[in-house]
Amino acid sequence: MPPAPTQIRVRPDAPRTRGCGPPAGESPGSGKKAPPVTETLVALPPVVRDVYATVLARNPHEPEFQQAVHEVLESIAPVLDAHPQFVDGGIVERLVEPERQILFRVPWVDDRGRLQVNRGFRVQFSSVLGPYKGGLRFHPSVNLSIVKFLGFEQIFKNALTGQGIGGAKGGSDFDPHGKSDAEVMRFCQSFMNELYRHLGEHTDVPAGDIGVGAREIGYLFGQYRKITNRHESGMFTGKGVQWGGAEVRTEATGYGAVFFVQEMLAMRGSSLEGTRVGVSGSGNVAIYAIKKAWQLGGTPVTASDSSGYVVDDAGIDVDLLREIKEVERARIAEYAARRPGARFVEGGRPWEVPVDIAIPSATQNELDEDDARTLIGNGVRAVAEGANMPSTPGAVAAFQEADVLFGPGKAANAGGVATSALEMSQNAARQRWSFDDSEAKLRSIMKDVHDAAFDAAARYGRPGDYVVGANSAGFERVAHAMLAQGVI
Repeated sequence: MPPAPTQIRVRPDAPRTRGCGPPAGESPGSGKKAPPVTETLVALPPVVRDVYATVLARNPHEPEFQQAVHEVLESIAPVLDAHPQFVDGGIVERLVEPERQILFRVPWVDDRGRLQVNRGFRVQFSSVLGPYKGGLRFHPSVNLSIVKFLGFEQIFKNALTGQGIGGAKGGSDFDPHGKSDAEVMRFCQSFMNELYRHLGEHTDVPAGDIGVGAREIGYLFGQYRKITNRHESGMFTGKGVQWGGAEVRTEATGYGAVFFVQEMLAMRGSSLEGTRVGVSGSGNVAIYAIKKAWQLGGTPVTASDSSGYVVDDAGIDVDLLREIKEVERARIAEYAARRPGARFVEGGRPWEVPVDIAIPSATQNELDEDDARTLIGNGVRAVAEGANMPSTPGAVAAFQEADVLFGPGKAANAGGVATSALEMSQNAARQRWSFDDSEAKLRSIMKDVHDAAFDAAARYGRPGDYVVGANSAGFERVAHAMLAQGVI
């Protein structure tokens, strides 16, 4: 008797209908879909208007990418005015077009023997400063627009670190939540069967992102090593410490965001001591932002996932949160069920809670203008983006109009990729640095990132505007390198 035919189902893990947030155990979403980008061409300075018109024409159904490009272009007009050679060299026209876009299918077999098919992506945006560098995201919401926006942001973020790395991003619409280890392994192996040909320690060095943690990185790296017959430790970062990973890499993005807040507050003669801190998310970034906020004298009082948020006025118990989200992969409501005095708000948004410091650490466009005005009304003093572009343009404008310190993601969450570069350095030298040494290096890099953004903002006539400063400083470094290397 012949075997039963294989059942085929394409994209079995459909995106959630409510919100864009990842499932429990990962960096969660806001519970609200981001509105489409509606900025008009006329709002942009003339020097970049034609470039943005081309971006709209070439990428008509990619709102996240359009939003990311718009935010950079409206910031860098003073840089272009000061450096006409950047205009003559077509720097912006080249930067908004990726060097390479890779789209591929990822077939894999689930535990019931059914064939599944997902899409894989890798967008390699810029290698002018070094090998492509940027994470992989596994989540049903992943599409080309999201990968391109993340990759575009990564160019400037990586440039700000001063670590000699280019910008890229990738991932898949695969959802690891609820999958067995064997299913995740088979998916990762199939994903790497295609992607490996585009990677290498001197070419492209991925890392983790939403949905890609230590388990996934291990499977991906193992398959790369099997296919290539090379143990290139430096071609993947975020590895386990026991087999080439760096101390503090797990904590780096969350820690770095809090270090950036600390630097912003210091410029106004203040600190985190005695502050109430609101954090969104309950994944890797959020957990370690909460931990570092505690260590620097703040009291973090919120955490969230796509089902809602918890508020704990006594301060979030980091160990309990980690157990629930990283080990049990349960919903955030479980925290309130186990923690006396904590309460869960189903479907709510953590920005309803009065705090001094806000660190959005979930996903893109999770904090909108209404949320910003609520935070402002409740006395927020500083906001640092732990996630990539978690604040909508309206929210950013509201914070700046209210003179709230605002650290954009390409600066405030640069700690993760900075520590990835440190991991690459250790792998190349076959060295291991201690936790304390690695944290000290991270703190120093975040201070440098802050100072570069702060100084650039002042230099281009927008003192205290970290959005303009981060975009301008990162763009300058990339643009000078592109001019030096010719039209390629």
